[in-house]
Amino acid sequence: MRERSDIRGGLCTAVLLSCAFLLASAATAQEWTTSLVDIHQGSPLSDRARGLGNGGYELQSGSWISFSRWYHASWVDMHVDLLTQITPDTGFLWGFGTGEQGEKYSIEPSLKLGFLTQVHPNPNSTLSLSVTSVIGGNLTEKPCEADYGEFGTYSVNCRLAAGETAPEETLKYLVSAKPESMHLWLNYRLTF
Repeated sequence: MRERSDIRGGLCTAVLLSCAFLLASAATAQEWTTSLVDIHQGSPLSDRARGLGNGGYELQSGSWISFSRWYHASWVDMHVDLLTQITPDTGFLWGFGTGEQGEKYSIEPSLKLGFLTQVHPNPNSTLSLSVTSVIGGNLTEKPCEADYGEFGTYSVNCRLAAGETAPEETLKYLVSAKPESMHLWLNYRLTF
C-alpha cells in the first residue's frame, strides 16, 4: 500500500501562512497593534505521537525492532500565538502551528482564531473573556506493509503487526486524534 501524498499538508501550510500574512497586513493597514503572546514547540498530540514510539517487537531472527525511530520527528510542531489589538479593551487572538512529520505519523498544520475582550467593573478590577478555536492540527498514524510469509503481505498497524490480532483487524487501532478545538477563558483580576 502506498502512503498518501503530502500535497494536502503542503497546501494546508500554504493556506495557513497566507491567512497569517493577510491578517498581519490588515492590522498594519488599520494601524492596529500586533503583539507576540506565546511561542512554543510541542503539544499534547506531539507527546502522544512520541508515546506511540514506546516498545517494539522481536523478529523471527531474534533481532529487536524499536518503534521509536518511526515516531520521531526532526521538527516538533511549533505554535505561535499573536494578539492584534483593535481597541484598548478588545482584540483578535490568532496564530498557527507548523505541523510535524514522522515516518509513521503526521500532525497537520493548524490555525488558531479567537477574540479577547475586557471590562473594568471598577478602577481596581478587570474582567476578561477570551474564546479561541483551532482549525486543523489533526494527528494521523500511518500503516505499515507486513510480510507474513506464506500468508501474504498485509497493510497493518505497525505497533500491532507482531501480535495475535488478525492483520486486517489491526488497522482499526491506528491513532486518529484532533487537538482541543475550543478554549474559553474567563479571568477576574483585582488589584489593591
